[in-house]
Amino acid sequence: MSHNTFGHLFRVTTWGESHGPAIGCVVDGCPPLIPLVEADLQGFLDKRRPGQSRFTTQRQEPDQVKILSGVMIDDQTGVQVTTGTPIGLFIENVDQRSKDYGEIRNAYRPGHADYAYDVKYGIRDYRGGGRSSARETAMRVAAGGVARKVLGGVTIRGALVQMGPHKIDRANWNWNEVDNNAFFCPDAKAAKVWEDYLDGVRKAGSSCGAVIELVADGVAPGWGAPIYGKLDAELASALMSINAVKAVEIGDGMAVAALTGEDNADEMRMGNDGRPLFLSNHAGGVLGGVSTGQPIIARFAVKPTSSILTPRRSIDRFGAETEIRTKGRHDPCVGIRAVPVGEAMMAIALADAFLRHRGHVGAGAGWPSRQSE
Repeated sequence: MSHNTFGHLFRVTTWGESHGPAIGCVVDGCPPLIPLVEADLQGFLDKRRPGQSRFTTQRQEPDQVKILSGVMIDDQTGVQVTTGTPIGLFIENVDQRSKDYGEIRNAYRPGHADYAYDVKYGIRDYRGGGRSSARETAMRVAAGGVARKVLGGVTIRGALVQMGPHKIDRANWNWNEVDNNAFFCPDAKAAKVWEDYLDGVRKAGSSCGAVIELVADGVAPGWGAPIYGKLDAELASALMSINAVKAVEIGDGMAVAALTGEDNADEMRMGNDGRPLFLSNHAGGVLGGVSTGQPIIARFAVKPTSSILTPRRSIDRFGAETEIRTKGRHDPCVGIRAVPVGEAMMAIALADAFLRHRGHVGAGAGWPSRQSE
């Protein structure tokens, strides 16, 4: 299987399977002399870790990350820093239950990657899906922690804004609420509704989808490159690569189809600090594939978890029709734990864009330095 690497200058390669002994990744292209210890990454992994509430899979994985390479103690400061060489990250799998999948070793789960993998490679890992399992995303989150260190002052936050048919009330948006409930929800009232809704879905042996919104503050203007290196295209690619994601939008996204040119235009004035001031952000912080300095806003939709207890019609790898129900421990809404994964992929894409921008035009190009010429 090829194509296990994402990025250009900041490159992340993941390896490992859901029911193998371990998973890991290699982060290549991280600049040297950036302070980095395991604790810098662990907090993000703890947000994604399974088994933290009744609303996620009960698989118990501590997800303790180990840094295997690419760092050393700086003799002058006594601080562990990156060396500029590849950073190896490693997480042990400790709670696999492969026997849960014995009954479906030859059957294809509807909505899952089983058939597609089998028809392409002639073999598939029925034990939780192997590389198609969301277990792989733990390493994206670890790598995203490294990317955030590269980005410095950029802040990346994510929130669940829709679960099944139930959306948040944006008038109630409060970032402080995201850490106060099991759903990363910024609307406390919506989170209460989601509790009852997801309890019903879970007890029925079914699943539901979700929409996650990401916001990156502090991105400087100029990142990204036309024509085929557009920042929004790179972000869309990063987010679409996450398991179960079926749609991505930047800024107002699909809603712009209903706007007029007057409504959609992000008008500009000169701010008191001598920099452009945008009066709106329908574009989501990207124009012509290049960042504007506004917050970068992206949303992605996650489909319902394919592994469900409800019997569904399918076929097996020998062509016989069958009925299948998936046992095991699965998220009734995989979108919950997709929030830290989405944050990580946005961080990785932005770190790559930052390094490419710096390598292409340097730190002093463009607005506002041209004003002094």
